[in-house]
Amino acid sequence: MSRQEILEQVLNMVAMAYKKDVAELSETTSFKTDLNGASVQMVALVSEIENELDVALMLSDASGCETIADLIDLIEEEL
Repeated sequence: MSRQEILEQVLNMVAMAYKKDVAELSETTSFKTDLNGASVQMVALVSEIENELDVALMLSDASGCETIADLIDLIEEEL
């Protein structure tokens, strides 16, 4: 799976978890600054990523991601 394919899927999952329009999101979107992320939303996002992409992520690792690009890097390491 290419990085672009992962990006597209993750952007859609982030949009659902954080109730945002996918058009507002990019790799540079910050979970804390741009999304005002709550841990509950990150838990839902990690669960969705694990189900959709068949990858195991540690919640603590995912929560440490500053941007969507950081999260995609983490996913690529686990694939």
